[in-house]
Amino acid sequence: MVRDGFFYALGLGAVAAILWYLKMPSVLVGLPIVLAAFFLWFFRDPPRTIPQGPGEIVSPADGVVTEAEWIETTNGSRLRLSIFLNVFDVHVNRSPAGGIVKLAELRKGQFLNAMKAESALNNEQTLIVIDAGGYDVSFKQIAGLLARRIVCNLKAGDRVERGQRMGLIKFGSRVDVLLPAEANLKVKTGTRVRGGSSVLAVLPEAIPKAVVA
Repeated sequence: MVRDGFFYALGLGAVAAILWYLKMPSVLVGLPIVLAAFFLWFFRDPPRTIPQGPGEIVSPADGVVTEAEWIETTNGSRLRLSIFLNVFDVHVNRSPAGGIVKLAELRKGQFLNAMKAESALNNEQTLIVIDAGGYDVSFKQIAGLLARRIVCNLKAGDRVERGQRMGLIKFGSRVDVLLPAEANLKVKTGTRVRGGSSVLAVLPEAIPKAVVA
């Protein structure tokens, strides 16, 4: 369980105790208790079995793949996958690949609906680039209408393992993953994935390195 869940639950529990002490109606006392239970459930952090195959890229988040396409960037062709999280998904984020963190920066922006294509460029987001040995993998934690709090525990120079917990997005939003075009895609639009355990794509063991931004 993410500790935020305990903080929310304790606060709401205190509210319920105060309402009970003031002899408020049972429905008013029960409401913060129900909300406390919801937050304890929302901030759950279930264990995951991490795939160990060579070149496998795992999902950084639970959710549904809303985009899986090859795009053209200033650095050439890239494979972009977008994963949308709703309020019922596990919100702990995990590293899609193991390696050295080259970049981890917060980019301020708007809070558009995360389902809109322009949210990938305009919304507040954290960009993480990982040197995975023979290639770079980048992914973004993107804020949305409700998810206005992004937590990233990584910084440049950190070593991470595939599937390692690295942060979370509170209350639903979107995660994008950008991979070299040589990636062998293993999911499609509409596929439901689980953070740290679902394989999104497989990369060759030796391909030219390029910065993915």
